[in-house]
Order: sequence, then structure tokens, then C-alpha cells
Amino acid sequence: MRAPTYLFLPIDAGRRHRGEPGRSDPSPARSPRWARRCRGGVRPLVAVLAALLAAVSLGACGDDDPGSAGGTDARGCITDFRQDTDYFPVKSTFSHARNVTISYHQSYQVLTVKQPYPDGRPESYVLVHCGAPAPTLTGALGSAPRIEVPIRSLYSGSTTHLPLLVDLDRTDTLTGVASAASVVNADIRRLITEGRVTEYAAGGKINVEKVVTGRPDVLMTDGTDSPDYAAIRRGGVPVVANAEWLEGDPLGRAEWIKVMAALTGDEEKAGKVFDRIAGDYTAIAAKVSGAGQQPVAVLPGSMYQGTWYMPSGGSYVGKLLADAGAGYPWSGTRDTGSLELAFEAVYAKAGSAPIWLADGEWKTIGDATKEDSRYGTLAATRAGGQVWTNTLVIGPGGGNDYWERGVTGPDLVLGDLVAILHPDLAKDHRFAFYRRLTS
Repeated sequence: MRAPTYLFLPIDAGRRHRGEPGRSDPSPARSPRWARRCRGGVRPLVAVLAALLAAVSLGACGDDDPGSAGGTDARGCITDFRQDTDYFPVKSTFSHARNVTISYHQSYQVLTVKQPYPDGRPESYVLVHCGAPAPTLTGALGSAPRIEVPIRSLYSGSTTHLPLLVDLDRTDTLTGVASAASVVNADIRRLITEGRVTEYAAGGKINVEKVVTGRPDVLMTDGTDSPDYAAIRRGGVPVVANAEWLEGDPLGRAEWIKVMAALTGDEEKAGKVFDRIAGDYTAIAAKVSGAGQQPVAVLPGSMYQGTWYMPSGGSYVGKLLADAGAGYPWSGTRDTGSLELAFEAVYAKAGSAPIWLADGEWKTIGDATKEDSRYGTLAATRAGGQVWTNTLVIGPGGGNDYWERGVTGPDLVLGDLVAILHPDLAKDHRFAFYRRLTS
């Protein structure tokens, strides 16, 4: 059995599943249709000449001219920079995420990840709107990485980034993934097959030369530290930390779509996507709490190398279980990670739970008990019990869709958990990640 999976393991599990991005540099020709609409009919020669002169200016007659939208080109880059113009009219704010901030300064943003990896010091990135002059900054920001946005090419270090790109309709930005085998999304797998997305960390080892020669606009990390990142930076490729997995709130992790949007220029769309996720999540949780039912006893987690990894009550998983109306003996602990327990301690307090939310890659209960015979003593593995795993959708390369969509789709995870624990509240539910093991 491999290391316990992301949902019920130590807080850094699951970051091993990786993925990456693509480049395009559109420069479409101007459309001539504005000229016909600017003319109103037969005019004196002077009037016609005046109309033609006005048409070639940046402000000529409306939106069909890609250079006329407030002094920007088809990509959205500034063509007529003005010091007093706010080039970020839509601004992201964070209501649940605590590990990231964004501040706006007319033609650039400052993105700060407070803890880019466990115990890491804050990192800031200056995101300059393309076409704007480089800002003059002092102090720590004077030496902070400068990244031109919107980016056109992204190497992705985690499969959790991929649904963000999908939701923002920016999969064309993806040009590199760390592990091609871990990718589940069919469209992105097709891009990999076509050679439009490259693999840069096969077997978990980053190929620095491949990244540097690929020259993506940004390499986004999986929220861990690697000495290879320093070499990549020296090679001229900006490295941006994505540490959504350090958020303790499920909605806080989902809100990192706004970080991706800061790079791709899709703040408005990101806000709408997150509001939909948050609304769905809140509605499901409210339905459970409004039903007034007693918490359902569950047993979360499973064994890895002789240790049971149990989600603490203050963790991301603990929050999901609480909102789903689950109860377990360690729900009152305030740690933000996982508790490492002996099987005997788990059995003594939770061995009688009728539902086991496991994380093993088993197809049957027999597979579980074959791996460790002690599992057979749990009430959930015997008649009348239930064993569920989050392995419903496995990609062709063995990647688990839970690691791809689940982390940033907590509404889907919560919906599955409620359907397991309170089936009367979720009739006709279509499971996204969980499946019940057969005998």
C-alpha cells in the first residue's frame, strides 16, 4: 500500500500528485468593421477624412477594434499607459483563505503567500500588467520576482491546480505538468498526448533543464520546498508558491482560484466560480444542521506503515466531517493536521463505528482485510457495516480524481459525505468521489 492519501493523511500528503501548462501569443489583425459603423452615409470629403483620422486613433468607435478597449490590445496588454488609470478594475478579496493576500496598485498587484511551505517565510510576487512600465519599488518588494500578467504559459506542480484552470477556461495556458500519469481530466490528458503539455518531474524528480529551456511564464509549486526551485529561478523562470493545502478551511482551499486568476487576469470569473462553490457548500451544511439529527458515528482514516492517521478536529478534514454531521472521538482536538495513533487506540474508541471512511485503494473489503487482518475486527467491515473510499474515479494513468477536483471542490466532497451519512437528506445523489466497497 502506498502512503495514505490526501484526505486523511498528514497535512502534506497528496501534494505528490502533480500537473502543468501551455503558451500562446495571439496577435490578431485589426477588424475593419468599425470603419463602416463609424460612417453615417454620404458626407463631405472633410467629414469623411475626419472620420478616418478618428478611426485610427486608439479611442475609435467601440469594442470591435482590439486596440480600442481602454488602450489595450487583444491580449489585454496596455498600449497607451496612463499613470492615473486603474488597470485592475475587478479586485479579488479573500473571505476564507488565510494563507494569501493580494494588494492592488494601479498597474501592478502584490501577491503574498504567507507560508509557501511548512514553516517557510512569506514570499511576495509583483504581478505587473503587461504593457505597463516596471514599477519602482523599495525594500523587500524591490527584489521580489516580477511577473508580467496575464501569463501565457504555466508549469503546474500539483493536479489541484488543474480544475482552477478548467473553471477559468484557461487550460490553453497549461504547458507543463509534474506528473502526466496523475492527470485525470480528459481534455488535459489529450493536450499531453498531443505534445502541447510536457511532463517535467517524472518520478517526482524535477528536470531543471527541461523547465528552464521550456521557459514558462511561471512554475507554480505544489506547496512544498525543493532545492531545484532556486536553480529554476536562476535560469530565469519565476516560481510561485501555491500552498492552498495549508488552509484549514475547505472553502479557504477553494478560494485559491483567485490566486490563479491573478496570474491569468480572470478575477471576475474567479469570483463568480468561488461564490457558486461557497453557496453550494453552505446550503448543504445548512441542510444538515437544520435537520437536527444527532452526529453519525464514523471511523476516518486508515493505517500506513503501522500507524493510523486520524484527522484532528481542527483540520480541513475535521471541518468537512463536522459540516457533514459526522461524529468521531477525536473531533474535539484542535490540531490542524493528523494524529498518529496505534491501531489498538483507534479500535478501543471507534472500532464499533458502523461507517468507515477509509482511504485505501481497495476494490473490496476483502482487499482491505488481506492487507491488514486487524481491519476485519472493525464493525464497519462486518455484516451491517459500510466501508467507503474516495476512489470512484481513477484516471488511465492511475491518478485519483479526488486529488484533482476534490481539494478545490469541497462542495462536491461535502455532498458525497452527506449522502453517505444522511441518505434521507440526499436522495438521488450522484457521487463525485466516493464509492462503497463490496464484500
